[in-house]
Amino acid sequence: MIKKLTPVLYVEEIEPCLDLWVNRLGFARTVEVPEGDKLGFVTLAKDGVEVMYQSRASVAKDVPAFAKRKLGQANLYLEVNDLPAVERAVKGIKLALAKRKTFYGATEIGVQDPAGNVIIFAHMGG
Repeated sequence: MIKKLTPVLYVEEIEPCLDLWVNRLGFARTVEVPEGDKLGFVTLAKDGVEVMYQSRASVAKDVPAFAKRKLGQANLYLEVNDLPAVERAVKGIKLALAKRKTFYGATEIGVQDPAGNVIIFAHMGG
């Protein structure tokens, strides 16, 4: 019944968030919608994983009630095959979640994007 789930993160500005996803993690900008001289919306995709960012200005025109929501409150949990590669990619970014092993068998680290959303990377079984 459900085919796909893609988070849409609302932010003041999209551009500061692109370094993490595009430059460090290798996601492609598959859809871009301008909003004045900045991006109003972007879809980022890699290996079947997709995340969308939409600016508050764009949301205000699209669904005004959503633009009143507090920004930077989402947590994304991404399961990865190679946690050391992710650690290298996010080197220099302050960790929001220090590397840890969980009771459910994951090794995790987390970073915060410039908008305040937390992205947790997890490798299961180690």
